[in-house]
Amino acid sequence: MSEWWEHASPGGPMVGPPFTRPLYPPDAARKGKAPSGDGDDVLAVKRAVWRSGHWRGPASSFDDSFSNAFAHGRSGNVSENGLAGLQRQNGIDATGWMGEHTYNLIRSARVPDGLPHAGEPILDAIAVEQLERFRAEYLDDREGTVREAALGLARTFLGYVESPPGTNGNMFGAWYGMNYEPWCAMFVAYCFEHAVDGGSPSFAAGQRYSYCPYIYSDARSGLFGLSLVDEPMPGDLVLFDWEGGGMDHVGMVTAGSSLGFDTIEGNTSTGDNSNGGQVMERTRSVSQAYQVAFVRVAEP
Repeated sequence: MSEWWEHASPGGPMVGPPFTRPLYPPDAARKGKAPSGDGDDVLAVKRAVWRSGHWRGPASSFDDSFSNAFAHGRSGNVSENGLAGLQRQNGIDATGWMGEHTYNLIRSARVPDGLPHAGEPILDAIAVEQLERFRAEYLDDREGTVREAALGLARTFLGYVESPPGTNGNMFGAWYGMNYEPWCAMFVAYCFEHAVDGGSPSFAAGQRYSYCPYIYSDARSGLFGLSLVDEPMPGDLVLFDWEGGGMDHVGMVTAGSSLGFDTIEGNTSTGDNSNGGQVMERTRSVSQAYQVAFVRVAEP
């Protein structure tokens, strides 16, 4: 008779809120990732991994830090091998990093037979409440605008790098259905669609938007809740035409005015503005491009 950890976790319908942010331990900085800040979502993930049998309790002793020890495990013992142990059990690359694939595993996995609470979701009601609290506080999706929530979500991806480098392989293109293609617009679409329940009517996976010129033309025509504005506010889109051949790149404004502004952008780098493979904060000005256009996304 096999042990519970020798086969994949039993599954069921997903519980809890949609994916909010990736989690990276401190040692991920060596591979270009920004280590994640503390949060209630970390507490929820630790609780789920503990209920799955891969971490030692009691849950009341857990802190909200996504440590190297929890990500990779304290030892090879199944009860101490952390998030990487749960990934390994379920055929996921055991990086100890939590992306959307691992998060959805946590949402769907059930406690194995032989452990307390067998058959229940590893993400129990307490963990779901912790995730929802983090999501509400971090994204401000209960009282703020969708623009603000989308910008908050974009911040959680700072440091994200496509993999393998130079291929345009990334989670945003995979979600949209056009992976391995330039992904700055798909990054923006993902943030607006996932920031609040129900998403934004301006964006849709596989439809709007993967191509910057379409964002610009629809905003000029006032379609899908998009409009051109002269002065940006946080959460507005900014489009760049670098050399006069049409809009090449899009990001989200975080602060500033039409003359000088800060942004969060997907698929950029200091060496390649439009296909650099990273999510970064950039400082921009209108003098950097042939044309700059600001686009406001209407609230639902």
